Amino acid sequence: MEFKTIIEPFRIRQVQPIRSTTRDERITALEKAGNNVFLLKAENVLIDLLTDSGTGAMSNEQWAGMMRSDESYAGAESYYRFESAVKDITGFKHIIPTHQGRAAERILFGAAVEEGQVVPNNTHFDTTRANIEVRGATAVDIPTPGSADTQSISPFKGNMDIDELKSILDQWADKVPMVMMTITNNSNGGQPVSLGNIREASELCKERGVPFFIDACRFAENSWFIKLREEGNENRTPIDIAREIFSLADGATMSAKKDGMANMGGFLALNDDALAEQCRSMLILTEGFPTYGGLAGYDLETVATGLYEALREDYLAYRIRTVAYVGEQLTNMGIPILQPPGGHAIYLDAKTWLSHIPQEQYPGWALANVLYQEGGIRASEIGSVMFGQQPDGSEKLADKELVRLAFPRRVYTQSHIDYVVEVLEYINTIKDTIKGVRITKQPAALRHFTAEFETVM
Repeated sequence: MEFKTIIEPFRIRQVQPIRSTTRDERITALEKAGNNVFLLKAENVLIDLLTDSGTGAMSNEQWAGMMRSDESYAGAESYYRFESAVKDITGFKHIIPTHQGRAAERILFGAAVEEGQVVPNNTHFDTTRANIEVRGATAVDIPTPGSADTQSISPFKGNMDIDELKSILDQWADKVPMVMMTITNNSNGGQPVSLGNIREASELCKERGVPFFIDACRFAENSWFIKLREEGNENRTPIDIAREIFSLADGATMSAKKDGMANMGGFLALNDDALAEQCRSMLILTEGFPTYGGLAGYDLETVATGLYEALREDYLAYRIRTVAYVGEQLTNMGIPILQPPGGHAIYLDAKTWLSHIPQEQYPGWALANVLYQEGGIRASEIGSVMFGQQPDGSEKLADKELVRLAFPRRVYTQSHIDYVVEVLEYINTIKDTIKGVRITKQPAALRHFTAEFETVM
């Protein structure tokens, strides 16, 4: 007999208390934080779905690795275990540790991207875009046609538009230093990219002599979707699919705080000897020696173990099913989400759900604030606050106004998930009373982290 219930493939042996607050307490806390959930104290958050980056629970094997870690400044055994794991999975020649993904991006773009150049991606995430733009280059998103429709159903809605990539390479042959592919496509709903699409982009780049890089934050989840949805891959293991993905690229950046199952860490992986030497020199300048790269030995150990744990089939089945379950519940209630549910998060379609709020009053941000006020749940806006601020200081409305509910790995149980659904069901009854917000203070870049807001009356 095969049962339908997907259970958590682990036992809980340690717990951390979470604190309930009243609605009045949450309103006060949010006001003190400038109506920005990023600036809330974590102790005032009941269910924290702000990000799945570095917020997961580590396994007993990861904790054991931390205890045996080597904290030598140079040439630590922990680095070589880390290097061996990354090489085994990715196949790349040069493995450069960094404290997280954005450091890998900064080093790579600092070495390979110049002012006036163009970097195409299926969809850049916020730090990727910012690290390109700070170089004076342009980050160009070329998602698959039709992906802007939040309600359309496609198995690989995270794909890159290959025809548009060809057009860019034809038009700006000497201006494209690299092409990037983000898997899964975070800014476009955590949607997966097909192996066929990755192969097409790789072949086109090879033909044109342009380096092809993978943003591999959620490579394991993407590999699982390929196994589930792409014909000819159903009998393959996730690690086998992952190895083929990496074999199609010239390098990768990785935030190991996602599918590395670690609280901190990342890497830059390369095959090009000269570029790797240049990147290591930049690493030493700001991150640390090439065998620790801003990480403690115990961080290197947790990543070395976590990369394999993220590829376990029982874990991936449980994780993807959890997200799908929430998506099914919300869809049945008539709450609009980006369809189909992605791998690591549910994306609420705030533009559709709160259609009475003008886009220039940031409906996604307003919804994230109400989600905290009413239920103590913290989530993040993926819309015009995050992506509307242009390098020249001008404002541009985003194609979509989303609120991301990102699920930390191995942290919350089914009752926590059902509570989130219940809060959203309540918000659906008061949605017409929700008001928009305006920005009262903001930095020059990546404003969503520290900007302050007020409600539009």
